[in-house]
Amino acid sequence: MTAIQREFIPVNIAVLTVSDSRTEADDKSGKLLVSRLNDAGHQLFEKTIVKDNIFAVRAVVSNWIAEPDAQVVVTTGGTGVTGFDGTPEAVCPLLEKTLDGFGEVFRMISYEEIGTSTLQSRAVAGVANGTYVFCLPGSSGACATAWD
Repeated sequence: MTAIQREFIPVNIAVLTVSDSRTEADDKSGKLLVSRLNDAGHQLFEKTIVKDNIFAVRAVVSNWIAEPDAQVVVTTGGTGVTGFDGTPEAVCPLLEKTLDGFGEVFRMISYEEIGTSTLQSRAVAGVANGTYVFCLPGSSGACATAWD
């Protein structure tokens, strides 16, 4: 079976780091995602860092979803199970459709790398207002796994 050849279409991707401690200087995961999207030929729409607060995360993601020029939103951080992790709770109410298979495949691939620790990941994805939204863990290794 042969693969269908399609023309590459670059998209505008917004990157949000969710962290109470990261700054632009030490945001390894956000920088990795920006590097990967640029290397792939996409454009950075915007990048920012917000504290791990459901309402702050929801506000930023909601604003990007409302922007017609932001075609993809990728968040990193806040998907774990500590009391401060709230990215899925912030983002999921905004999604019109969920891509449940994304989290399942991410955890399957991660299991090969980190074993049962992957069960702590609540990586999610979906679509809202025509914008694809992906919520990734905060580690740069997890972001690399998800992107690759």
